[in-house]
Amino acid sequence: MRKNQSAFTLLEIMLVISIIVVLLGVAIYRLRGNLESSKFVAVQADIQSIRTQLKVYESFNGFVPTSEQGLQALVSRPSTDPQPNRWTQLLDSVPKDPWHIEYIYVSPGRKNPESYDLYSAGPDRKPDTADDDYGNP
Repeated sequence: MRKNQSAFTLLEIMLVISIIVVLLGVAIYRLRGNLESSKFVAVQADIQSIRTQLKVYESFNGFVPTSEQGLQALVSRPSTDPQPNRWTQLLDSVPKDPWHIEYIYVSPGRKNPESYDLYSAGPDRKPDTADDDYGNP
């Protein structure tokens, strides 16, 4: 004699898996836009943090690093003039933007000739193009 057994059929299991795959696909599609916008928010936060470190550097030495010294001056003591009098390591490493490119630092700046320019090359990874991000909210 057979006992009355209840179990899921292969068709029912495949139907549930299909529904889960469709729901995951929709969720990934909707979150993709959030991922891109989060990169721009990360650029704003990074640039603000680097600007703060540049202000500390300037307050210690009376000037910001030159373009030649770059952001590396916040990591290791510059070997070119002008030499900082009170150098201290302010960053562990030169930060990279969300597209894995180092932030671009120009002093004196082209956009800010009285100061410096600090920006991300943006998604195209090419400086001085329309998608450059200066970290402005």
